[in-house]
Amino acid sequence: MKSIYPAIAGRLDTEGPFALATLVETGGSAPQTPGASALFSGRGLILGTLGGGALEAEAERRARAALGTGVSVFFRYELRGETLEEEEPVCGGEAAILVDASPVSHLDAFLGMRDSLRSRRRGVLATRVRLRPSGEAKIRRRWVEEGVPVPEGDLPGRAGDIENALTGNRPVVLPVAEGDPGSGGFDFLEPLAPLPRLLIAGGGHIGQALSRLAAPLGFEITVIDDRAEFASSERFPDADHLIVDTPGRVLRGFPAGGDTYIVIVTRGHRDDADALRACIRSAAAYIGMIGSRSKVSLVRETFLSEGWASAAEFDRVHTPIGLPIGSRTVEEIAVSIAAELVQMRSRLQENPCPGEQ
Repeated sequence: MKSIYPAIAGRLDTEGPFALATLVETGGSAPQTPGASALFSGRGLILGTLGGGALEAEAERRARAALGTGVSVFFRYELRGETLEEEEPVCGGEAAILVDASPVSHLDAFLGMRDSLRSRRRGVLATRVRLRPSGEAKIRRRWVEEGVPVPEGDLPGRAGDIENALTGNRPVVLPVAEGDPGSGGFDFLEPLAPLPRLLIAGGGHIGQALSRLAAPLGFEITVIDDRAEFASSERFPDADHLIVDTPGRVLRGFPAGGDTYIVIVTRGHRDDADALRACIRSAAAYIGMIGSRSKVSLVRETFLSEGWASAAEFDRVHTPIGLPIGSRTVEEIAVSIAAELVQMRSRLQENPCPGEQ
């Protein structure tokens, strides 16, 4: 899931006012997972989602009210409509939502998080919530970068919990002990890490379609093409970085690691092979190259005979690229590639040791 927090940091500083709604807990069948957030203005949804439907509509209603009163709230919502004719969802879940009436009050935390993630350092957004019987919430947020000690007196007793949240890589809700500042509420610890990097070598139609699909899937996208008119913001509005250069040259100098996914879809076989040669021995989590089975066979034979890769190194390349879904059109091919990227990322999250795949 792609967090909206880095994107809102600048908005909080320059625009507004906004209210921030965050899904803190879920039970049963819920449309989103804890940590999902949405930013609302007085006119409605600006960014993000809580899953849509009646739940998000209720969050929007409360966010607008919070903007008017300046009071943050915490509420629970049941997705338990009795019949299909009712507006309430019938999936049988429940959700707890925190509505922050003034996220700009915590701008330092959001800016610190943004700076850490830009430097590819992870951490935890710690939100302490003190509740009143009316549902009113007093909110305090801190960004804790991994490896940086929590300041004395700030979030007392949570250093171990913050480390556990990072290790588990999922949001956790912890009750605040009686006698602690903020007792009568909870701490919400959200681990956040830099997005995995997707390098698209080639700014053609498939690369363009893949960029559109991959952006909401939670990848930091870099597009590489030696033609300025192809590696352009007009063609790739969702890309985070655009590089006008030969893909092979860029990939040879790129520090590809276990959070890097490389898709090779250049305009020709020679450029594909050059890009592949540049990264085939890297530590990238995923390398995929487009091509027919006959092309792949020829490239494999060349790489092995020239000593550019071993059989084991070549066989880790996903080529033909994408999951076998019978794709034919540009858009279908992009879908198959995006699905394969998500599949690989999920496997690595469950088992981060490549040698045990």
